[in-house]
Amino acid sequence: MVKAKGVAAKFTSYESTVPRFLKLIKFDEEIKKHNKIVLKPSLNSTTKTPVAFMEQVLQFCLANKDPNTQIFIAEGADSGDTTELFEALGYKELAEHYGISLVDLNQTEVESMEGKPFMKMEKVMYPKFLLDAYIVSLPKLAEDAEFELSASLPAMIGAFPGSHYRGFFSSSKNKIRKWDIKYSLHDLLQCKMPNFALVDASDYGHIIAGQPMEVDKQSAKIAGKSNPAYLRLLEESSMPKVESDEEKILKEAMDSNPDLK
Repeated sequence: MVKAKGVAAKFTSYESTVPRFLKLIKFDEEIKKHNKIVLKPSLNSTTKTPVAFMEQVLQFCLANKDPNTQIFIAEGADSGDTTELFEALGYKELAEHYGISLVDLNQTEVESMEGKPFMKMEKVMYPKFLLDAYIVSLPKLAEDAEFELSASLPAMIGAFPGSHYRGFFSSSKNKIRKWDIKYSLHDLLQCKMPNFALVDASDYGHIIAGQPMEVDKQSAKIAGKSNPAYLRLLEESSMPKVESDEEKILKEAMDSNPDLK
């Protein structure tokens, strides 16, 4: 049986498409399995995750999670202050309205990750906060100057803590740019891949969900990008596997819903 690792739904509006789509792919069942869910927007790229998109995902998670599950929104600003970024983009108001916490990944406790198949870094200082979390990457699909594509895996670049990767005389994380940034992304993802991707491709008429690597491949195709360099690098590497039942669930959803592809 062919398994589906990524699936797209036609976009009409955030309010109607997102909850219906998440229900069709049985995401409500998946989130009940996890005690800690981190919703990871992409707020460092030129095209940022809309708060309206995040709100629909957050509402769905809050309505369907296990009563003991905690939900967070986490990001680490590339330059400037993450708290100010959250406030400017409407995330502070969103979090206060729903009673959840915003986490600044630039300021969290880190773990020194060593002994992994890094390509450039000897070690990666990785936020401990993310290590035991079910991470949902939530970017808005768009072209990007550094990665070619703003998609679910480049969205994780904010996980590099600014406390360790900003230069002494720099307000940005210039230490991850000593070489082509795709290598820094590769080394970061060797520590932990996001568990699930939900991409706002509304400008292209879709919302895309599934395993991050496969979702980014599908996103590139929809955006008319021919296999961006970061994806080629990751495909050629031995990346950590994400344990999930999503392949089977997505395949069943596609078989029973002709609107999905």
